[in-house]
Amino acid sequence: MNLALHRFTLFVTGATLILILAGALVTSHDAGLAVPDWPLSFGKLFPEMQGNVFWEHGHRLIAATVGILVIILNIWLWRREKRLWVRRLGLVALGAVIAQGLLGGLTVKLLLPLAVSAMHATLAQLFFCTMVSLSVFTAPGWREPRESKEEKGSQTLRYLCVLSAGAILAQLVLGAVLRHSATWDKYLPVNLLVLHITGALAVTMLLGGTIITVIRRHAREKYLTRPATIAAGLLILQLFLGLAAYLTRQASPNAPQPRNPMVGITVAHVACGALVFAATIVLTLRVFRLLKESREPARRLKPLGAETS
Repeated sequence: MNLALHRFTLFVTGATLILILAGALVTSHDAGLAVPDWPLSFGKLFPEMQGNVFWEHGHRLIAATVGILVIILNIWLWRREKRLWVRRLGLVALGAVIAQGLLGGLTVKLLLPLAVSAMHATLAQLFFCTMVSLSVFTAPGWREPRESKEEKGSQTLRYLCVLSAGAILAQLVLGAVLRHSATWDKYLPVNLLVLHITGALAVTMLLGGTIITVIRRHAREKYLTRPATIAAGLLILQLFLGLAAYLTRQASPNAPQPRNPMVGITVAHVACGALVFAATIVLTLRVFRLLKESREPARRLKPLGAETS
């Protein structure tokens, strides 16, 4: 196991989270069209970083840096990583960051259409998920010999984890659509807001149930309880940030410019959502690594009137 490769993968994953933060800052400041051209900025590689140009061009610089880091990571993977499927996952990450850059340029060229902007934000979360997965697969603990445990119960943890991760992804998509449907000086659409709140309740029930199941069935297995506990803490924080983001956003249209509390809390809400997704992905991968489904045959019901031996 190459520990240096794992640490570099973690570094690129952290840089990806910073890229998500930068994108959220662009949206919160309504700076998406502060630079009217792409891939250059006012025909330059380094324009004057004033006003909203700082947020938009800064976002582009961070994106370019992450792209270069992913290229380096892929070279490292293909030179040192023996598992073909891990190397291929690295290529998936590279393809995602390239597509992300192209979508970012398309949002500028098409003047921020809602569909493209939402796709851009969603792909950012999927790219982050891919990098988190690579961090898990390159970790020393992934290759440590572990005794597989057979699951018991009517609902397997594999099923619950996948369902929770899918619900979180759907909620992140809804959040991206909601954020890009109105600039900071307008109120959020009520129908999308209600959908987002409903999604938050669904995620809370599904992920909360998954976390409780992990702790009840595998309380002594820190390999599973650690990411479950982290996910629980982040979920609670995310709910409070969501409420705070709504309250500060409601006051924003009456202000002459984006208020710092609204920008800060909203960006924190976006980042925490990504971290909840990351913790759930880690938990899901570890569950698939450690647990196996029960192979006991299902009991057959005897027909009515049948005699017992």
